[in-house]
Amino acid sequence: MSDVMLLIGTRKGLWIGRSTRERRTWTLDGPHFLMSEVASCAIDTRRERPRLLVGVMSWHWGTQVLRSDDLGQTWQGETANAVEFPKDTEASLERVWQLAPAPADEPDVVYAGTEPSALFRSEDRGESFTLVRGLWDHPHRPNWHPGGGGQAIHTVVPHPTDHHRVTVAMSTGGVYRTLDNGESWAPANKGIQAEFMPPEQRFPEYGQCVHKVSSHPSRPTRLYAQNHGGVYRSDDGGDVWTSIADGLPSNFGFPIVVDPQDPDTIYVFPLVGAEERFPPQGKALVWRSRDAGDTWEAHGDGLPEGFFAGVMRDAMCTDDVDPSGIYFGSRDGSVYASNDAGETWNAVAGHLPDVLCVRAASI
Repeated sequence: MSDVMLLIGTRKGLWIGRSTRERRTWTLDGPHFLMSEVASCAIDTRRERPRLLVGVMSWHWGTQVLRSDDLGQTWQGETANAVEFPKDTEASLERVWQLAPAPADEPDVVYAGTEPSALFRSEDRGESFTLVRGLWDHPHRPNWHPGGGGQAIHTVVPHPTDHHRVTVAMSTGGVYRTLDNGESWAPANKGIQAEFMPPEQRFPEYGQCVHKVSSHPSRPTRLYAQNHGGVYRSDDGGDVWTSIADGLPSNFGFPIVVDPQDPDTIYVFPLVGAEERFPPQGKALVWRSRDAGDTWEAHGDGLPEGFFAGVMRDAMCTDDVDPSGIYFGSRDGSVYASNDAGETWNAVAGHLPDVLCVRAASI
């Protein structure tokens, strides 16, 4: 593998960035699916031929999962809806907010998280999906309510070695996990605050507005979460969460990603708060911790000041190259990349539509 690919999903189409492993300059092609929202994307490298997956929402054709086996030259899936709710659910698909390939030893399994909040599983690399009924039929579901961005499962974290374990997160509802391959699910929110609730109800069993959950495959019992007010770590697979927000300028934000080379290194993009969704002091800064959130440091070399755009939950990612590449796209249509684990940054694109998701991998 010698090249790096970057998928950029926006409110009005998909762009594909390409670079060498040095990741100093980028070429872009697009838009693909112009005027369609691309809320989710994935680069599946588990088989010899990579497969690109995108969750596309057309105001005319509805929501579809499309796939490409030739690195974006052609796309399949336009004539069939890969993700559909069974008729008895009386639900209709609004968006696919997450596409998550399973670990390498399940090379055909892909998960999809949707709006309304549901989890789907594919066993043919994203060509067709089946609703995970154990979560859809959960007794808590009538009490999951929309947040500001809708009511959706936006995070799917398959366990790297135990196929029976999957963790999901949603807005609003919080973190849920299964230990029996989706047959049953339990909330895993102990210690996560719901700051929008009255003080005496700030730590409910479920109902939190968790914005993103991430983990590293080498240490699956350690999870990180960016909440609607709060940054957390769990060292026991989600049994208990503790705050790691000390040292950050704000505990509000959307993405949290783990460095692929080090499970103790994480990145966040803080915003002022729920009512002021832009970086503190209007400075674009990525905050990095190298000790699992105990301490934090800001990095902005190459990033702009006078920056009043937010970065959404799936609009920050890493690649699989050493040293790690870190990427983020913002709501003002700018995309930045670091080829040295966040130390310095360069612009990949500007003036694109509102960026919803980014994914990168060597190909």
